[in-house]
Amino acid sequence: MKKKQSKKKTQNKKKKNYSEKTAFANPEKTSNLVTTPNRSSTGIPKYVADRMARRIFFTAGIPTILGMSVFVVSYIIVTRNIAEIPPSSTIAISALFFLLGLAGLSFGILSASWDKEPGSFFGIENIPMNIKRAKAAFKPATQNFDENS
Repeated sequence: MKKKQSKKKTQNKKKKNYSEKTAFANPEKTSNLVTTPNRSSTGIPKYVADRMARRIFFTAGIPTILGMSVFVVSYIIVTRNIAEIPPSSTIAISALFFLLGLAGLSFGILSASWDKEPGSFFGIENIPMNIKRAKAAFKPATQNFDENS
């Protein structure tokens, strides 16, 4: 149940009535929002993230889809008596495609160029530089500060 408020509390809370013109006129002048200055972002730029996503789709997505489709194709072949496939070979082939997809995931991330213009088709030349970036991201902040000074 709700308790009744004393008269003092309700009298202290005055409602501000604004007309429609003053409520919506010049909101940027009357805004009390605190804005923080933009810091330089240390994240991945959008154009690099998009490039990574495209590479990951082809190098990891396609093998993963093939890994799942192995089960469907194997089931169809066995149920229609086309061939006798042992379950262990179905699992082995599927695991091979999933491992290929895992390797493709890493390749898609590490081979993306961080330049504005896209790099080469395979991007193999970007892998060592991106590995250095990844290692630097995992260093403690104090080490990064000492090296930059």
